[in-house]
Amino acid sequence: MKYNCNGQKFGALATNLLTLMAVLLPLLFLLAVVLLPMWTMMQQSDGESYRMVWQDDYMRRLLGWTTLQAGISSILTLILGVPIAWSITRLQFRGREWVLRLLMLPFVMPTLVAAMGVLALFGAQGLLWSGWDGTPYLLLYGNVFFNLPVMVRAAYQGLCQVPANRLYAAQSLGANVWQRFVQVEWPQIMPWLAGAMCLVFLYCFSGFGLALLLGGERYSTLEVQIYQLIAYELDIAQAGVLVIWALAVTLLAGVLYAWLSKRTAQKATVQILQPQLPATIGQKAGLLLSLLVLLICCAMPLLAVCWRAFSAGSSWLVLSNEDTWQAVTNTLRFTLIAMVMALLLGFCHAALAHRLIWVRSITFLPFMVSPVCISFGLLLCYPEYTASLSMLIATYALLAYPFITKDVLSAWDSLPPQYAQAARTLGASKWQVWVYVTLPLLRPALQRGLALAAATCVGEFAATLFLSRPEWQTLTTLIYHYLGIPGRDNYDRAMVLTFILMLLATLIFSLLEWCTARKEKTLC
Repeated sequence: MKYNCNGQKFGALATNLLTLMAVLLPLLFLLAVVLLPMWTMMQQSDGESYRMVWQDDYMRRLLGWTTLQAGISSILTLILGVPIAWSITRLQFRGREWVLRLLMLPFVMPTLVAAMGVLALFGAQGLLWSGWDGTPYLLLYGNVFFNLPVMVRAAYQGLCQVPANRLYAAQSLGANVWQRFVQVEWPQIMPWLAGAMCLVFLYCFSGFGLALLLGGERYSTLEVQIYQLIAYELDIAQAGVLVIWALAVTLLAGVLYAWLSKRTAQKATVQILQPQLPATIGQKAGLLLSLLVLLICCAMPLLAVCWRAFSAGSSWLVLSNEDTWQAVTNTLRFTLIAMVMALLLGFCHAALAHRLIWVRSITFLPFMVSPVCISFGLLLCYPEYTASLSMLIATYALLAYPFITKDVLSAWDSLPPQYAQAARTLGASKWQVWVYVTLPLLRPALQRGLALAAATCVGEFAATLFLSRPEWQTLTTLIYHYLGIPGRDNYDRAMVLTFILMLLATLIFSLLEWCTARKEKTLC
């Protein structure tokens, strides 16, 4: 009996120790892969560098433009996203389920696909118009294409949490559709919209691929400037100062998002208002306009990539090259390995953030720091691992696991506590409650996070550009390679590979996201 008691105590102690290690794993990972490399890089700066950068008019304008374009993009997505979300939430129409399923597809597209689609439409050889070449509109349009689904999805989820009885009560008191929206729905969805704006601001402020290809020299951002200072001028001191500037701005947005995401947690299940067929001419016109905006802002760049690829002619012979298939193999191999790490990190981070608000605030820390700076910081901090596959995979996982954390954490916050309490009253242990109650309820959110994370790994560009070796070339770096070589054939080859990359990202996203959608009656 004494031996059994000691064995049980030892087993409980071992279980608690393993649980503690698993929970602390994401914090240790962030310390090793983000904080220490950033500290090492910023140590390269000195007081003279801070003074020179701050007194440089160009650098101040660069910071102002980076902040301005992120702010304008956030406002544009808000103005366009709310009417679209209301239309697809409240109105029933043919193809509504497909619109909901394809809603996040532009967001999961690799940044190179998005940039190539915008250039195919409005670039120097644009299909529609080339007047935007050399203007800031290319970058702003690319930001809207990439981030409008984020705003629409957030507004849609917020509208799904508006109780139907409130809307019925307002209607019975004589309120029309606009009055019901302003007085009932808008206050309910404001935290969701504010959180989405924080995310859009983070993505636009810290974006690299879109700014590199669409911004040009005149409208480059801090990310591009940091890349140029490090890669071409080897000026790590000034780059470190710009990193501090970027961190100060994005950290504020990240903390604000963490606070807002806690407010959007819905503990109780609400009866939602079911979508109705458009009853008035205004509703029909609004629905048609919303679908048209989605087509122009989100679908046309992807269709332009398809058109350019199909008209590439003999450039399709690039698929017969050994380098192409090696790049496809590397892309899939790196994604698979990184997803295993991202799954573990994302789930452990969500478990800890569910209890601690300050851990929630650093969920998007990987997005607050330039991937360029992370890459070079890793090289400075761990020179013995230079050009190692482990460093590249760790960077992939770092940029992917916040998507898993976000979806799992949001679902976890929304779980009714009665489920776990009922299981405990029936004699279930904490482990059994976790395995048989909590985990099955979190599985759909986990699959959605995996879909976004996997698509992110497939299209990862910045870290691969700096940490990869020639034999580790992926589709993104191969596309960038062809873009850097003059000639129409090389441009068409880049378009063909962009089309292949788009199909690959779509396939991976669809397999994970649509399998989840089949288990749920609606996305609400």
